[in-house]
Amino acid sequence: MYANLVTPSVLVDLDVAEANIVRYQSYCDGHNLTLRPHIKTHKLPLLAKAQLDAGAVGITCQKISEAEAMISQGGIEDVFITYNIMGDDKLNRLRSLSQKVRLSVVADSEMVINGLAEAFADAQTPLAVLVECDTGARRCGVQQPEQAMALAVRIDAASGLKFGGLMTYPPAGATDAVQSWLSRAKALIEAGGIAVPVVSGGGSPDMWNAHLVPVVTEYRVGTYIYNDRSLVARGTCSLDDCALSVLATIVSMPTVNRAIIDAGSKVLTSDLLGFEDFGAVLGHPDIRIDQLSEEHGRMVSEQPLDLRVGDRVRIVPNHACVVSNMLDHVQLIRGSQLVAQSPVLARGKVW
Repeated sequence: MYANLVTPSVLVDLDVAEANIVRYQSYCDGHNLTLRPHIKTHKLPLLAKAQLDAGAVGITCQKISEAEAMISQGGIEDVFITYNIMGDDKLNRLRSLSQKVRLSVVADSEMVINGLAEAFADAQTPLAVLVECDTGARRCGVQQPEQAMALAVRIDAASGLKFGGLMTYPPAGATDAVQSWLSRAKALIEAGGIAVPVVSGGGSPDMWNAHLVPVVTEYRVGTYIYNDRSLVARGTCSLDDCALSVLATIVSMPTVNRAIIDAGSKVLTSDLLGFEDFGAVLGHPDIRIDQLSEEHGRMVSEQPLDLRVGDRVRIVPNHACVVSNMLDHVQLIRGSQLVAQSPVLARGKVW
């Protein structure tokens, strides 16, 4: 199995990833949703361009350094950074980035807005700022629709800024509550004479229910391009839809029902996401990866393992996004064919 690859290696099956891109773009097109994929899952310009070619309007990033890396090869012209950006260094880099691409950001406080306004006060093109709303996920965001309205007014009045709309990362399974919250905020802002050009939602777990929040005009989704074990467990996809896997070698078999692989927490990650083990071993549903150290993973089974030292296994991780950020390169494959090695250009960069 990919005998020339050094393990552990991260494999990305382009056939599967491309099918995932097309499938979800078709869903969005069918529901009049603009798609703006989050690149945190793959961090590869070539896949971002495939998403854009399929119909996405732009990309979502979480860091300025991600955006800088993603646009460095050209062909990406619209970036949304969904993070409160503060500090002179970051604001200066943001201003520079805005001169290269169509850019939008978020804010959920006057302090963030004030910093953006100062940095862009004399900008020829105003920076679009969306108000981040906490619609139940309990992360960032204003807590009440009235607060969203107040910040929209502040952005609209600021020199160098323009109000870009509303943004949320919603809780899974709460479509009615999210619809109610965002509809109320939108109505309040529009009643004050300010247009709400975009209402941006997101999240892979609820991706097939995005149409149940009709106030949302744009959807940000990341993990869908690779999928992972956590989304399989939710019923969002099947194992066959998982484009990313980890190739590992058995380096020790101390007993007939215990094997040690050369993939530990530095590759598979320690994220459990509701599981009690650390990935699905393809072709071996009886095997559990029940323990990780930094460089080792322990595979166990109640039955004797039909494996030996030197054998290789492929593992679908619990959480694909973190795996992408672990290694400098991924191996691009199509089925059993190794296509190329690709640097993970936007990984591990400082802000």
